[in-house]
Amino acid sequence: MALGLVQQEIGYGTLYLYVGIFLLLITGFVATTLVLARLISPSHRSATKAQIYETGESTVTDPWRPFPVRYYVFALLFLIFDVEAAFLYPWAVVYGDLGLYGFVEMVIFVVILGIGLAYAWKKGALKWV
Repeated sequence: MALGLVQQEIGYGTLYLYVGIFLLLITGFVATTLVLARLISPSHRSATKAQIYETGESTVTDPWRPFPVRYYVFALLFLIFDVEAAFLYPWAVVYGDLGLYGFVEMVIFVVILGIGLAYAWKKGALKWV
């Protein structure tokens, strides 16, 4: 009710004007911040600053060499089973309200994931080395 009264008194054009002004202020603030950061930041480039720094160790090989795919597969399998755990917890909390239908659905879900785990295990995707 109160919003309808505000719209009648102010009008839609004025509301759009407020949104436009707000967007201009946001854009101006972001642009000002980026320009000031560029002006204030030190910009002296050196060979030491250009080196890749991850663990404090010097790089031994080319950092762009191909990365073994098995690490990606291992990480994806971890994500899959992490998501499974995220689904199992809320299901366990409301298990009493779901009844037989909820139980059957979760059994199907766990069986599908179990088949995927068995397949990954058989293919050797879980071997780290």
